[in-house]
Amino acid sequence: MGSKLYEIGRFVNVDLIIRYTKERRHEDGGYCFVSVLNDTNVNDTYYAVKIHDLLGLDVPEKEKTIEFFENAIQPQTAVVAIAMAMEGLAILGAKDVAMKHVDIIFTKYNPLEDRFAVGLGGSEEFGTATPLEATYWVVKAFKAIGYRFDSETREKIREFVMRFRNGNGFGVRQPTTTMTYQALYTLNALGYRPPKSPHFRNCELCGDWGGFTEVPYSLPPYLEPTFYATRGLELQGERPNCPKRHIRFIRTLQNPNGGFRRSLELGISNFQNTYRALAVLDFMKRFI
Repeated sequence: MGSKLYEIGRFVNVDLIIRYTKERRHEDGGYCFVSVLNDTNVNDTYYAVKIHDLLGLDVPEKEKTIEFFENAIQPQTAVVAIAMAMEGLAILGAKDVAMKHVDIIFTKYNPLEDRFAVGLGGSEEFGTATPLEATYWVVKAFKAIGYRFDSETREKIREFVMRFRNGNGFGVRQPTTTMTYQALYTLNALGYRPPKSPHFRNCELCGDWGGFTEVPYSLPPYLEPTFYATRGLELQGERPNCPKRHIRFIRTLQNPNGGFRRSLELGISNFQNTYRALAVLDFMKRFI
């Protein structure tokens, strides 16, 4: 635990991060990134748990958070949120609790019936979740809890993901960093081995900027594509060209309250940004 905090603490103020997270925990075991609101939700709670896990810290009163996640897995809950809750349960050592609710996923997400998320609801990236995004989250959650798709379902998912193949990456009108990573992660998690994509390298900014972009040869960098490109390089066994520059980019995103924003110019802190910033640092520090 101490080692990981020290390693990350070389680059950013981890004491402020821990305080930022702690102050936004509520009595129901959930978290809300706006400290004055008692409006806990799955997204914030999931990323708070991920922050604790990355830093090697115990989640306070984790039984309450386990109960919070289990109560969130309801038929009316968006499929991305259900998947987050399931993965959160796995991180907290409650895979058995998540496994009890797998059937709820299949009421919304059933590849054998060509249903790639009914009632998509909330999204991480796009306002309303795309079916590819929902697929990524379901596959990630099932991998975390140890649920295995049968071979027919795996092949259906593979065929669906490949519909988004676009040049050297994945996307709708053009390849994007987010969709390319989500597609490649999904294929790899299902046991397929797609060829490496040059997309992530094409989106890397060195020089004065640092960070990564959503599409090649564009500006400015944002935290989301930086996170997904970092994950993509890791998935493909590649290293960044300028890790120190990316670390400097991430350092500039920490706000005075300890959390992180998404861009150089502006933005409020939230748990999603904070986890992603830490995950990028955790990867980049290997290469300096």
